[in-house]
Amino acid sequence: MPRSKRAKVVHLSKVTKKGKELTLKTYANIQECVAKHAYLYVFAVDNMRNTYLKDVRTQLADSRLFFGKTKVMAAALGRSDTDEPAPNTSLLTPHLSGTIGLLFSPRPPAEIRAYFAHFHPLDYARAGTTATRTFVLPAGVVYSRGGEMAVEEDVPLAHSIEPTLRKWGVPTRLVKGRVELEGAYVVCREGEVLGSGQATLLKMFGVATAEFGVDLKAYWVKETAEVVVLAEGEAGGGGEGAEDGEEELVDEDEMME
Repeated sequence: MPRSKRAKVVHLSKVTKKGKELTLKTYANIQECVAKHAYLYVFAVDNMRNTYLKDVRTQLADSRLFFGKTKVMAAALGRSDTDEPAPNTSLLTPHLSGTIGLLFSPRPPAEIRAYFAHFHPLDYARAGTTATRTFVLPAGVVYSRGGEMAVEEDVPLAHSIEPTLRKWGVPTRLVKGRVELEGAYVVCREGEVLGSGQATLLKMFGVATAEFGVDLKAYWVKETAEVVVLAEGEAGGGGEGAEDGEEELVDEDEMME
C-alpha cells in the first residue's frame, strides 16, 4: 500500500548537530590559547565528575580548560615539528591518551601542582569501579548511615525503603515499623568490582568512596619551549575514567554531563 503523504511526523523541536563546526572551533581555540598563555598542562582525570571539573574552571578563572576528544587536541598541538603551532608543543601529543584534558594557564607549575594536590573531593562510586573500602551493615535496627555514625546522632531508616533494600539483596524485615537485620550484611569488600546494587546501597547510606583527582602528565613552558614530563601518579591516583576518545570535547562554553 502506498505511503500516505498526509501521515508526516512533524518535530516541534529541531536540534542542529554541531559536528565539524564544533571540531574546527575547538581546534582554533586551542591554537589561540597556545599563543596567549604562558603554560600548557596535560592532565588525566580519576573518577571523572563534571561538577568538579566545573569547580576547577571556576577556581582557575584566569585559565582555560579543554577536555574530551584526544584526536582534536593532538591535531591542534601538532603531530610533528612541521605542523605545531609553537615550538615543541607536538612533544605533548604522545601523552594525549585516555581521560585527558588540556589546561592553559598563566600560573607556574608549582602553583598548579599544589592546587591539584589538595583538590580531591569525594563522590559516590559507580558500578564497574573497584571498592576502596569494606562496608558492612551491622545487625539490628538499620540506621540511615548504616553504622557510619553514632546511633545517638543517627535516625532509623524509613520503613518505606525496606522493599528497596530487599530488592538489592539485603535480608531485612520490618519489626514494629522498624527495618532490622538479623545479622551483619556485607555490602562490599575492598578490592572487588562494584555492581549496580552495591553502588546504589553505598549511595543510599551516604558512603562516598570515589575520589576525584587530577594527575598532571606533562607541561609546556612558552618562554623556553621546554616540555617537562612528570612521574607517573605524581599528582593523582587511579580510578574510573572514560574510554579513550569517547567523550565529547569540552571547552569554555560547553560542559559534558
